[in-house]
Amino acid sequence: MYGLFEDEDDIFVGSPKSKLMDVIFNANNDVVRYELEKFIDRTAAMELLIANRLGEDLDKELKSFMRSNGDEVENYAKSLYIELMGAILSQSE
Repeated sequence: MYGLFEDEDDIFVGSPKSKLMDVIFNANNDVVRYELEKFIDRTAAMELLIANRLGEDLDKELKSFMRSNGDEVENYAKSLYIELMGAILSQSE
């Protein structure tokens, strides 16, 4: 699914994912490392929480959820790209 801001060739717009990659490769390395570590720690905690509550194979459940809710997952992922980019940029000024 292509949204309004998915034109990868447009240097002024681009997708949230492509803009985050630009920020990661051009921002202060220490800030990027800090924010990525924070993001990974949060993701690990959420995965453990879900796995403990489900008591089943997390990977299988995630794949099933992603298949059933693909558009919602894609939109939320875009929000996370923007959130992480904002966290990095706000510390890089």
